[in-house]
Amino acid sequence: MLDAKRRKEIEHRIGYTFHNPALLEKALTHSSYSNEHRLGKLNNNERLEFLGDAVLEVVSSEFLYKKYPERPEGELTKQRASMVCEQTLALCARDLELGSYLLLGRGEDMTGGRERASVTSDAMEAMIGAIYLDGGFANAKEYIDRFILNDIENKQLFFDSKTILQEKVQSGTLGELAYELIGEEGPDHNKIFTSQVRIGGKAYGTGRRMPLTARFWI
Repeated sequence: MLDAKRRKEIEHRIGYTFHNPALLEKALTHSSYSNEHRLGKLNNNERLEFLGDAVLEVVSSEFLYKKYPERPEGELTKQRASMVCEQTLALCARDLELGSYLLLGRGEDMTGGRERASVTSDAMEAMIGAIYLDGGFANAKEYIDRFILNDIENKQLFFDSKTILQEKVQSGTLGELAYELIGEEGPDHNKIFTSQVRIGGKAYGTGRRMPLTARFWI
C-alpha cells in the first residue's frame, strides 16, 4: 500500500492533492501487484489508464487544433499519435520519477518494471484518469499541460529522430540507411544494445538502446 508520506510526496510532485486517496493508489497499482496480492482483476490501474487515454486524446487534440490551424485532419492525427506515444509518456513519467512510486509485483519489480516504458506510460495515463475522476476535467487538463504538452516538441523530436533521419536520407542521394548491432551487455531481461548507424556504407554514429530510450549521437 501507499503510505501517507509517499502519498504526499507524489502529490507534491504532480501538484495535485487527491480528495479520494484511493484513486491515487489505484493509479499506481500495476496488475502484477493486484495479482500477487489477490486483490481481484479490477483492482489495478488498467481501467484508469483506459479513461486517462481518452482524456489525453481530447486535450492533445485541442492543443494541436489550436496550435496548427493550417494543418489538415490527417496530419493532425498522425502528429497526435506520435506526440502522445508510449515512449514520450514514459519520458514524462521519468521526469516525475513516477516509477519509484508504483506498486508492482515482486517479479515485475525485479525485472525492471519501474523503468519499463510500457509500465510507466500506462501509469502516466492512469494518473490522468484518476485526477479526472477526483477533480474534474480542468485539473486533468492542467496536469497534461504541465507534464506532457509542456516542451512537447523537444520530447517528440527526441523519440522521432530515427524517423526524421530516415526521411532525410530517403529524400537525398547519400545511399541506403542501415542500423548495425555491434554490441550488447547486461542480463537477458534488461539488455543494453549498442548500434551503429550507416548511410551508404559509411558509419555516421553509434548509440546505446536503454530501457526507456533509444539514442543515437551522429
